[in-house]
Amino acid sequence: MAKVGIADTTFARYDMGRAAIDEIKRNSSVKIERYTVPGIKDLPVACKKLIDEHHCDIVMALGMPGSKAVDKTCAHEASMGIIICQLMTNKHIIEVFVHEDEAPDGRELAALMDKRAREHALNVVRLLFDQRSLERQAGTGQRQGYEDVGPARI
Repeated sequence: MAKVGIADTTFARYDMGRAAIDEIKRNSSVKIERYTVPGIKDLPVACKKLIDEHHCDIVMALGMPGSKAVDKTCAHEASMGIIICQLMTNKHIIEVFVHEDEAPDGRELAALMDKRAREHALNVVRLLFDQRSLERQAGTGQRQGYEDVGPARI
């Protein structure tokens, strides 16, 4: 049975891990291992532990960088760590970040975090069980959390 790792943070203002787990369970039969850390810079090691120690086949890294310049720098550093972890383990880690300034208020932020987590959870299921379905979506302007923009036309 496939195993999905969920790495999330206490800093986030919405429980994206719970939303992702719910969506994965609705759409597949997999084992799920959750590893929660304080902030986004802690996500790379959480992802690596989920892969190396908990033997996950794929991992989601869910986090919410704040709105300040230093938060964006931290998000970049975390992202680089996640990329390095993917290369070290040869496993997909689906990064799901929602920046605090992507929405004007807490209600819209929570809705965005929920939708992005769920839509990326479906990508995890596709990567595990039907990778060709992603190939069929290539070039279609998919956006997780927002409306899809559609393909550009020549």
